[in-house]
Amino acid sequence: VWSIALSPDGKKVVSGSSDGAMRLWDIDTCKVVKKCMGHTGGVRSVCWSQDGRRVLSGSNDGTARQWEVESGETMLEPIDNILASIETGHNAVYAVVYSPDTTLIATGGWDEPYTGKPVETSVKVWDAKTGKLVATLKGHTFEVWCLAWSKDGKTLVSGSSDSSIRTWDTTNWKQTAVLDEHTDTVFDIAISPNGRILASASWDKTVRLWNLENGQPISSPIQHADDVNCVSFSAGGKRLATGCDD
Repeated sequence: VWSIALSPDGKKVVSGSSDGAMRLWDIDTCKVVKKCMGHTGGVRSVCWSQDGRRVLSGSNDGTARQWEVESGETMLEPIDNILASIETGHNAVYAVVYSPDTTLIATGGWDEPYTGKPVETSVKVWDAKTGKLVATLKGHTFEVWCLAWSKDGKTLVSGSSDSSIRTWDTTNWKQTAVLDEHTDTVFDIAISPNGRILASASWDKTVRLWNLENGQPISSPIQHADDVNCVSFSAGGKRLATGCDD
C-alpha cells in the first residue's frame, strides 16, 4: 500500500497499492466497500475532493484518474462522456492534488525514463472538468514526489529529489520561492490548517518547518534516526506526526 487518504467526513479511507487497484474502505467496519481497477501500474498517490464526492489518483502508468465515489467509475465531466484518464506526459505520476475548489488538478512525478541523472522535471496543472493542460511549471531537476495546495488556492507547493521545495503563484503560474535547506530528497510536505506553516519530510533525516508567507525556516530541523517519508499536521495544527525508516 503506497498511499492512503481520509475522506473529509472521516467515514471512509481510500488506498492505492502496487497492484494498480484503488480501494475504498469503511472505517466503522474496516472492510473494503469498493475496489476500483483501471490503472495499469501501482497507485502512488490519492487525494479527496473537499466535498468528498471525488477521488483523484496518480499512478506509475503515467496517468491521473478521477473517480466518482458513489459509482466508483472513472470520471471526467461531462459524466455521460466518461474519459479513461489524463495522460499526463509524466513517465510516472508520484503526486496528485486537487485545488481547494476542485476545478484544477496538479500532478508531479518523473518525466523521462529513469537514468539517475538530473533532468528537468515539471509540475503540471490540468482542468479537472476537461482534462486539458492549463500550465507546465518548470524548475525541478529530479523527480517531484509531493505536492500541496494552500487553502486559499493561491499557492501550490512542490517537493523533489533535487532537495528543493518550490512555491508557485497560481494566478500567473510563476515560481515565487525556492526553499533549499534540505540536503536530500524531499519526500513529503504538509501545510498547517491555518495555512501559515509548511512542514517538509526529507531523506536527509530531518523534518523542517517553514513560514509559508516568506519562505524562511522556522526553528531548527527536527532530527530523525533515518530517512523521513511522511509528515502530517493534526486537525488543530498544534501537533505534527512523522514517519521514518527507523
